[in-house]
Amino acid sequence: MQNKPQAEQKHPEEWTRDLSPDRMAGQNIGQPPEGREADARTAYDVKSVHRALDRFNDSELKQIPVLEPGTRLRQGATYLDLERGQLTATGEISVTPGQAVVPKDRVPYEIWNKLIGEEKP
Repeated sequence: MQNKPQAEQKHPEEWTRDLSPDRMAGQNIGQPPEGREADARTAYDVKSVHRALDRFNDSELKQIPVLEPGTRLRQGATYLDLERGQLTATGEISVTPGQAVVPKDRVPYEIWNKLIGEEKP
């Protein structure tokens, strides 16, 4: 199996930590990292989001994960920032405090369509 260019170490071992402290951050190679994105709160749990999405019932709100502040978004993945709209993440984007971000790949498509305003009858 061929190594991916992102996996190559560019600096001598003793300098890597100083020159590239987050060398692989945001890269989508290998298994997805365990941690914060997997443990997201739901729109039902976040009071401000719950109020903003008042056209959704409680069972729908419980199916909408809202990422924690500080969560790094996966490069190339699609997200919905509830204030700014849809975005495709680059490797350096993280959720900031006060931002409500929903990952598309973890929301049922009917609810995603309702979130983005493309409800189908």
